[in-house]
Amino acid sequence: MSALTVDPGPGHGQDWDDLVRIWEETDAPEGCKVEIIEGIVTVSPPPSKDHNTTAALLQRRLYTVIPEDWEIYQTLGVSVPGRAGLYIPDLVVLPRAIASGPGNRVPAEEVQLVVEITSPANANHDRIGKAHGYAKAGIELFLLLDPWHTGRPTATLYGEPSDGTYRVLEAVEYGETLTLPKPFGLDLDTGIFPVS
Repeated sequence: MSALTVDPGPGHGQDWDDLVRIWEETDAPEGCKVEIIEGIVTVSPPPSKDHNTTAALLQRRLYTVIPEDWEIYQTLGVSVPGRAGLYIPDLVVLPRAIASGPGNRVPAEEVQLVVEITSPANANHDRIGKAHGYAKAGIELFLLLDPWHTGRPTATLYGEPSDGTYRVLEAVEYGETLTLPKPFGLDLDTGIFPVS
């Protein structure tokens, strides 16, 4: 992962529009993910095959429980300006109408579920920076799939955001079942996910 630090100049906070402009103009190789995390434009390499397989397997299961007018996106930007962030989650679930039309990002407050799958290069961003950003934005559910967790791969469901912090609703090791509450109502067998 590389980072482009944006110098706001002495005594001035970085202007959100300038950060978004830099994000939009960053020329990264195809398949790379360009995000703004805590005011820094970052570029991550394309995800691994296991990472993509995990996203695909989860997406397939989510489609069985979401309302007809919702969709699941893998490359949609989520604006979190209160945390100087513009994230591209591995999966984001929201009503189709919100993601329709011009542009390439949606406001975080419209998101129903956000999913991050850690990679060696981005694990701490997903576990810490993005978790705080999603909580601060008020996204109700954040699912962190962490095949790189120390000891054993884990799946952690966060919810009830308050003051930029989530409560852990459930945490399981891969191989156990994690339950996504309503509006999803999905018992997810995490044993289907590949272990890196």
